Amino acid sequence: MKLAERADRIKPSPTLAITAKANAMRAEGIDVISFGAGEPDFDTPDYIKEAAVAAIHEGFTKYTPASGTDELKQAVVEKLLNDNGLSYEKADICVSCGAKHSLYNLAQVLFEKGDEVIVPAPYWVSYPAIVLLADAVPVIVDTKEENGFKMTPAELEEAVTDRTRGVIINSPSNPTGAAYTRDDLREIGEIVKKHKLAVISDDIYEKIIYDGVSFVTMAQLDDELKACSFVVNGVSKAYSMTGWRIGYAAGPRQVIAAVSKLQSQNTSNPASISQKAALAALQGDQAPTEIMVKEFHKRRDVIVDALNGMPGVKCRKPEGAFYVFPNVSGLYGMAGEDHRVSDSASLTSYLLDVARVAVIPGADFGNDNHIRLSYATSMENIEQGLKRIKEAIGALRPA
Repeated sequence: MKLAERADRIKPSPTLAITAKANAMRAEGIDVISFGAGEPDFDTPDYIKEAAVAAIHEGFTKYTPASGTDELKQAVVEKLLNDNGLSYEKADICVSCGAKHSLYNLAQVLFEKGDEVIVPAPYWVSYPAIVLLADAVPVIVDTKEENGFKMTPAELEEAVTDRTRGVIINSPSNPTGAAYTRDDLREIGEIVKKHKLAVISDDIYEKIIYDGVSFVTMAQLDDELKACSFVVNGVSKAYSMTGWRIGYAAGPRQVIAAVSKLQSQNTSNPASISQKAALAALQGDQAPTEIMVKEFHKRRDVIVDALNGMPGVKCRKPEGAFYVFPNVSGLYGMAGEDHRVSDSASLTSYLLDVARVAVIPGADFGNDNHIRLSYATSMENIEQGLKRIKEAIGALRPA
């Protein structure tokens, strides 16, 4: 049977092969420590679970409006006003089945064949695929480690053509943890305004920031930028609700109406029970989030210090999220135990086979000189995993 051409535009990630191999090793009884998780290892707070249980007992188990309930949209409106100083109305909000769904919907209604969308690298693995599935072309802008992995105005300007329609900004970032400052975004915003670009701002790691860093999103800077910006967020990371699948987009009403119309034909509403849980998350006690972030902060410091103490490895300290993205290119050209390390994938394979540690190759994120480690795992796992990595690296010799 012939597949549609769009099905061939996106390729399976090598990450899947690493994950499958790690799982197979565990099934054989091999002790594998994983730094691959893209979700908090904390449980969803009890008050959020209780809201979901109450929704079930109250019979809130039917369809809702396709773009989400009015009460959840109102909670999002209040969150954006109180946390970000952004004024929206319920008609400017669409609640979706996770932030990824919001990103996909926005790409579908904003971009089409021949359009170009600028994606800074390192990038979250799904951004290029989401652009490709909208028939558009992802234009990758390679950021520099010495600039904190943040796209500069000059790099953005150089990438813009007469076909450029939008740019994706993720701050704090997956995989680097880099966070744009207000001044960073203001300068980029001038290029955005000059070329009349749409800005898709993925703010899902907004609340996971460290060292007094202030979160800023493009729409906050001025009315002109707000008019071309789409704020994407959700409850997955801040409230450890990855499996509940609730995200949202806020932005210019005409576009959000199109997103809502599209969603009415592809998924209809997000799960009714999850919407009640998300309402509780946004309106309830924020202390569990603060406790989680404090623990991530401790883990970050441990993992960064340890990685920087390993030969051939350099690791910048991320401002947010729960990932580190160390430069491991100093290990390329080395070999050990029937493995030759020549790129991030071969190093990842070596660490899994020899150290029994699963990490993600940086090539998946658009930068082959790095690997990604998530510290959304216990301190015990972090310390033991880092010890194994150090020993495996120490066993490498010039090929």
